[in-house]
Amino acid sequence: MDSRLLEILVCPLCKGPLRHDRTAQELICAADRLAFPIRDGIPVMLEQQARTIPEAS
Repeated sequence: MDSRLLEILVCPLCKGPLRHDRTAQELICAADRLAFPIRDGIPVMLEQQARTIPEAS
């Protein structure tokens, strides 16, 4: 994933920063606990396609 693209991408819901998880190929929004998939190098920034991250206990 291009680092310049990561600098400008934000969460589509809260407009917060995203963290790139290279292993899972996802962009993570810690505030909303969502993981947006990256498919074929393209981030899918749709809430319906995001995976919910469970709370750590």
